[in-house]
Amino acid sequence: MVIHWYPGHMAKARRLAKENLKLVDVVIEVIDARIPFSSRNPDINEIAGEKPRLVVLNKADLADPGLTGEWERYFNSRKCLAVPVDSVSGRGINGVPALIGKLAAPKMVSLAASGRRPRAARCMVLGIPNVGKSLFINRLVGKKVARTGNRPGVTRGRQWIRVAENIELMDTPGILWPKFGDSAVAFRLAVTGAIKEEVYDYCEVAGRLVKWLAEKYPQSVRERYKLDELTGEPGELLEAIGRKRGFYVQGGAVSVTTSARTVLKEFREGKLGRFTLEEPGCV
Repeated sequence: MVIHWYPGHMAKARRLAKENLKLVDVVIEVIDARIPFSSRNPDINEIAGEKPRLVVLNKADLADPGLTGEWERYFNSRKCLAVPVDSVSGRGINGVPALIGKLAAPKMVSLAASGRRPRAARCMVLGIPNVGKSLFINRLVGKKVARTGNRPGVTRGRQWIRVAENIELMDTPGILWPKFGDSAVAFRLAVTGAIKEEVYDYCEVAGRLVKWLAEKYPQSVRERYKLDELTGEPGELLEAIGRKRGFYVQGGAVSVTTSARTVLKEFREGKLGRFTLEEPGCV
């Protein structure tokens, strides 16, 4: 599964982020808690450099809570503060300002020592498309200030947003790297909706997902789709789901495409359960 997708506005966003890094004290990196490794753009490490970093494990409500804890410890052990967040309900948001303050404290002390006036800690929010970055910002601010959408590529330009008297955020568009050489990473990004549907095969991605679920979490698949047998190839599993759901087309054939869209939609909405597709020790 090789995917190429790098819209022009993302290349521009990367340049702007790098140019504006000197204006900020803390980098807030928003990632998807279901795919903490795959949803980290390797370019962001270069962009952020040595700036203090807060890693927000967003969509934690859809991820395996045990594995989210493991990932939180993983990032904390690598000199990044990490916090799990559910930007839909707001769970975890209240602890973010204190973490920003902790990371920005050395800079504030340095400014005071040089005789500069106190000012708000300035933060840059970065992340790949569709990790819930704008929704996270809106929750943190307490009102709708950043555009949101359940598709990649909604945020288009730089925005400065005041969170409180002591915190300002620079929002930036999602930044995706231009080529996914690792098919496993491409699969995870497609499954979670970080990539536009037009650039990958829906049935291939959904088939691979349902096969993974059948192997790792068979009970969830059996209960959701009323299946007795979980053997066979990915396409056969999708066909079995289609028969159970009544996804037939003219002539009596099963619509595997409808099954594929259903599986991906229900996975993304958490209707199949809470899953994390990768573990710290396996990436």
